[in-house]
Amino acid sequence: MRWIRATSVLLSVAVAVQPLVAQTAISTAASARDPVRDPAQAEALRLIDVWLDGVQAYERIPALSVAVVQGDSVVWSKGYGTIDAARTVPATATTIYSICSISKLFTSIALMQQWEAGKVRLDAPLTDYLPWAKLKPDARDSMPVTLRGVLTHSAGLPRESDFPYWTQADHPFPTQAQLRATIVGQAPLYPASRWYQYSNLGLTLVGETVEAIAHQPYADYVQSHILDPLALRDTRPFMPMTLYGTRLAVGWGALNRKGERALLQPFDARGLAPAAGFTSTVEDLGRFAAWQFRLLRSETTEILKPSTLSEMQRVQFTSPDWKATRGLGFAIGRRGDRTYVGHGGDCPGYHSDLLMRPESETAVASMMTGAETPGAYDEAIFALLDKRKGFAFKTPVSDIRDELDAFAGRYSAEPWGSEIVVLPWAGGLAALTLPSKNPAGELVLLKPKGGDRFRVIRDDGSESDEVVFERDAAGRISRFIRFSNPRDRIGPL
Repeated sequence: MRWIRATSVLLSVAVAVQPLVAQTAISTAASARDPVRDPAQAEALRLIDVWLDGVQAYERIPALSVAVVQGDSVVWSKGYGTIDAARTVPATATTIYSICSISKLFTSIALMQQWEAGKVRLDAPLTDYLPWAKLKPDARDSMPVTLRGVLTHSAGLPRESDFPYWTQADHPFPTQAQLRATIVGQAPLYPASRWYQYSNLGLTLVGETVEAIAHQPYADYVQSHILDPLALRDTRPFMPMTLYGTRLAVGWGALNRKGERALLQPFDARGLAPAAGFTSTVEDLGRFAAWQFRLLRSETTEILKPSTLSEMQRVQFTSPDWKATRGLGFAIGRRGDRTYVGHGGDCPGYHSDLLMRPESETAVASMMTGAETPGAYDEAIFALLDKRKGFAFKTPVSDIRDELDAFAGRYSAEPWGSEIVVLPWAGGLAALTLPSKNPAGELVLLKPKGGDRFRVIRDDGSESDEVVFERDAAGRISRFIRFSNPRDRIGPL
């Protein structure tokens, strides 16, 4: 559920942190996929791994799983933390989470399959397909409520079905019959096609339309027409409770003032399954993203026609204030001159995000338990990948790549913080304070100058102050010195 979360796919992340000052992170990571062969991307992914390890530890996230996609492949994936109530079962890249509103992408694809078959018209009134889906009469002048309006969250519908499922401890989601029976008592929030208003009720009605047109239960339809053909074996339109605490992560609430989280009751989205009921893994969402990249460069139908997916990822509605741009089921946003598409998901105890950049065929899928949201992590991962790609120091550096791992490690930042992580980067080194909200922006790059001496590199590529590493009697790096102040090495990465 989204209360205050940005409507754009992208979030702005900027926090001032003293350079080369950080805190210590301890990971319970498991099941990391080997990095790709591209050395630049491999270095970026190594830094991403170390940073995410710190994110999970410092933010006390119970479980966090992330996957990175390039083209047709999930090139890296990993889990951090634990997934059970006793906090003993490690999170992995194949841990199952509720993906809540990412369910809407599968529901939207199911409807567009019906559109391709000529069975629905996006601009026809919704009641042409669901005669029972009539809200209270409204005296305001309005366009009809259409499927296009519902898919773009611009139909003026109420945000929710009239039940308190988000805030009650037992999460009393309505059954399909209850939702149908109560909709006649709900009133439109706004005239249709005028304002952006995110609506779980609306996308549920899209699922109801699929069921009505296909003459098949919604869950059976998406299983046989989308999930099975794409071999998304860990994606389901329901909570697999037989796996609860073993493969399906348990849900946790927000941190309280004591730094503790409450274990939340599991939920069943029931009648709202088309909007919020799916579960999946980051690896499955990675494969889902790879299918989209593959389809968009193809001329062959696979689940959808390429032109249909392209139309879904084209802006179909822009809010009057230009702050929200929506495709058909997809959120769409811009950063600089690049377009991103995807969706986030927020349900009690679970949060997820799928952020895709079709132009470069890059995607990040993230899932976690707790009350925080991972959208900013996905953006930070994109920023780190972009920062390393094509980067080179302004003037050539000596080729000491084979020696740089000797400098990698965690260094103390006491009394100002806890730790600094140092890793190889483009023939030199990169240093990052942890925790960091903006790792690409706070990265300190060190250019080798011979022996154990390095120079800090300014944003314009010029050289700044010197950083000198020192070794112990056995020849191992033991600390570095900057501005006459030593920082002791406190452990490996």
